[in-house]
Amino acid sequence: MHMKRKLATAGVAMVVLTATGVAAFNAQADPADPADGRLATWSVDGLTADEAAELERLGFVLAHDHGGESHVIGDTAAVEAARELGYDPTFLDTVYKDVPVTAEQDGTYYGGYRTVDAYEADLRALAAAHPDLTSLHDIGDSWRKTQGQGGHDVFAVCITKLAEGDCETDPDSTKPRFSLIAQIHAREIATGEVAWRWIEKLVDGYGTDPEVTELMDTTELWVVPIANPDGVDIVASGGDAPILQRKNANDTNGNCSRGFGVDLNRNSTFEWGADSTNPCGQTYQGPSAGSEPETQAVENWLRALHPDQRGERATDPAPADARDVFITLHSYGEYIIIPWGYADEASPNDAQLRALGKAMADHNGYFVGTNDDTVGYSTSGTTDDMSYGELGIASFTYEIGPDSGRCGGFFPAFSCVDDALWPENEGALMTAAQAAAAPYGG
Repeated sequence: MHMKRKLATAGVAMVVLTATGVAAFNAQADPADPADGRLATWSVDGLTADEAAELERLGFVLAHDHGGESHVIGDTAAVEAARELGYDPTFLDTVYKDVPVTAEQDGTYYGGYRTVDAYEADLRALAAAHPDLTSLHDIGDSWRKTQGQGGHDVFAVCITKLAEGDCETDPDSTKPRFSLIAQIHAREIATGEVAWRWIEKLVDGYGTDPEVTELMDTTELWVVPIANPDGVDIVASGGDAPILQRKNANDTNGNCSRGFGVDLNRNSTFEWGADSTNPCGQTYQGPSAGSEPETQAVENWLRALHPDQRGERATDPAPADARDVFITLHSYGEYIIIPWGYADEASPNDAQLRALGKAMADHNGYFVGTNDDTVGYSTSGTTDDMSYGELGIASFTYEIGPDSGRCGGFFPAFSCVDDALWPENEGALMTAAQAAAAPYGG
């Protein structure tokens, strides 16, 4: 018999029903009453690997960990089955927030979030309208595109006051570089919109905002707003009840009735191989390091932008005069996470990374620390460990938004982007970008 597991308010594992699992749930229902069959977030004590697998078999999908506690997403039928096995899930929040009863524009879902096609159209329009400030780059393909199943290019946009030699994919650049990716986990939908607000701030602010103008005169700002476009297609296919797809669309590993795909934030080539080997698990690391085309696109792009500034040993620090900053946007938890993710010990630049992290946190109020300090578990094959560990870039993960409430979880109300999530992170991103010339204090 299992020990009773009480769900608290900060999660270690989240359990969610996925694309091929359950029928759509009503996004308009009363969030105070979970007992109507709707998809909801529940809290349990921290799960062992065996317990997590058992909950997945009941219809839950693992999603988020934090400090000895786990969030799980499932309907009441799954919760009742879990209780029969001795677990004690406690209702935390509904997954879906209220969606305005207004007609959505083409290319949007769930109250205004943009589809991948809409992002691509907006990026092309932006580049065409601002040829002196932007340069659009196709950095690789999604998994479905490599299979001839539709899919997408993975796009990056470079934003700066363009001078000769700017925005080339060559690490020997004149200007320091700030790079950012979003939605490598597809269901973390607010991250793509925050990335887009960052793009708009830069382009609209040049020549009118002195701080932005100075930044763009001296720094290249690179953004990949959708790092997992196939996964976002799956999410958006749910409309007002988005699908909780975390991974990419690669369905060739294992026989998954739900939960197919590879977790692109466990598939990077640096310190790969200590996460889930279950193809249907939410943190499935893939069959080999860097196996996925999206991972290859992001890693090759980072290597093309940022010089290698760190030694081969784990104890080799990036030098004080190293340049460049990288941020990967995730949700949720309100953290700024620094390397290492794969190890308990501090990175050789721990003090400098914490200092810059705290300068960013002065704006968004997030808690700064390593995986061990924040979510309380280790990760292998992550993008930020690769960018720092291989190249020495000052690298950070933002976990955007609270655990619960209208602006919390994976699917915050769309209005929260402009009301809360972008305003609280605008200054933090500016601080990070302004540090690109000397992030370690050199």
